[in-house]
Amino acid sequence: MDKIKLKFLGGAGTVTGSKTLVSCGSNQILIDAGLFQGLKNLRQINRKKSIVNPKELETIVLTHAHLDHSGYLPVLVKNGFKGKIHCTLPTKELTSIILKDSAKIQAEDAERANKHGYTQHKFAEPLYTLDDVERTMQLFETHNYSEWIIANNDMKFQFLNNGHILGSAMIELKVNDIKFIFSGDIGRTEPLLLYPPKKIEEADYIILESTYGDRIHETEDIKEELLRIIEETIERDGILMIPSFAVERTQEIIYLLHLLKKEKRLPNIPVYLDSPMGINSTYVYFDYPNWQDLSKVDLEYMYDFVDFVMDYETSRAIVADKKPKIVLAGSGMLEGGRILHYLNNHIENEKNTLLFVGFQAAGTRGRSILRGEKEIKFFGEYKTVKCKIESISSMSAHADQSEMIEWLSHFKKAPKTIFLNHGEPHQTDAFRVKIQTEYSWQVEIPSLNEEFELDQVN
Repeated sequence: MDKIKLKFLGGAGTVTGSKTLVSCGSNQILIDAGLFQGLKNLRQINRKKSIVNPKELETIVLTHAHLDHSGYLPVLVKNGFKGKIHCTLPTKELTSIILKDSAKIQAEDAERANKHGYTQHKFAEPLYTLDDVERTMQLFETHNYSEWIIANNDMKFQFLNNGHILGSAMIELKVNDIKFIFSGDIGRTEPLLLYPPKKIEEADYIILESTYGDRIHETEDIKEELLRIIEETIERDGILMIPSFAVERTQEIIYLLHLLKKEKRLPNIPVYLDSPMGINSTYVYFDYPNWQDLSKVDLEYMYDFVDFVMDYETSRAIVADKKPKIVLAGSGMLEGGRILHYLNNHIENEKNTLLFVGFQAAGTRGRSILRGEKEIKFFGEYKTVKCKIESISSMSAHADQSEMIEWLSHFKKAPKTIFLNHGEPHQTDAFRVKIQTEYSWQVEIPSLNEEFELDQVN
């Protein structure tokens, strides 16, 4: 009988580039196809020859739409992948938005680098184009939760809600009689907008994320903390800039602002969503109300007071305006998008506030600013960080250590092995120690490109 092999092609020792290859004989499935982001040595992996042969791969299964899980898909298609990409219905819609934005930003970055001469290459080229994205989207097949899909003679899988973003899923994969659970990015016990992650009772192998494996989210009242930051910024006659992930975090912030507005506590200042990707993602939320745990009233009215800014000229005018306002703009880690123009104009003004509402990966501008660095480079020039820096860490869409331990508590017997991925080394190791202390289960921490051979004996 063929051995089952598990190979970690990304998301190992890092929170980015998630890709896990499962093979049994000649049959293969790739779980996620994420882009490496952040540190230069990680980003460079995106341009190396893929270890998996795209022409031989027949099936890709996507846990959710975020770029660190979907962003490598066009590269695989560009290099010959012609199989099927499986995901939930909302995931396809959101992935299309995210990949198109990624291709657009890459093209703009390459053009800017060539124009200003700050590329190390003779001619900078994007990793992929909009045409590559269009061809990628033609390969998608969509499914509901709890719908079994036959991949090949050895493998079948289904999607189960994991409460991270709209349409996100953990993957239950059966290779013959061996059961795998791929957690994807597992959500909070009580998400703001979504239903909580599904409880699982058994699996032979668990591939579990560990983004917050070393910490417990603060138990602050998020709404009250947001209100405090808004009021203090307005008292200084300043601008509140929120670099926001277009999917989930943007909608969560707007929901909290909606609640404050409903309670008549939100100051009377303009609120802008200056992010075409954030706006397009919000329209997807409109289209899938049944995938959200919100009242019909909230879903109908929660976006009414927000000005959606699509065109560039309007955005430029809002950027230039120094009057108090709240601006949500991508990207969430300050790696691109319109938020850079706001920072370029307003980061050196002490009246203003920059509020982080999500995880900042190593090597990103967001992580640098949170670490206290006082000079940040935008568009080839350095700017001094003088605005007030705030962070609401408990807004993360990732479960923390205690929430993941609680999720594991529902397993009725020990899995053969838990593989911890999607975490930086200190996070993953701390989580390994916690799991072994609580449950005495076998835990492995894969290295990048490490392969494990697994018995088929159940």
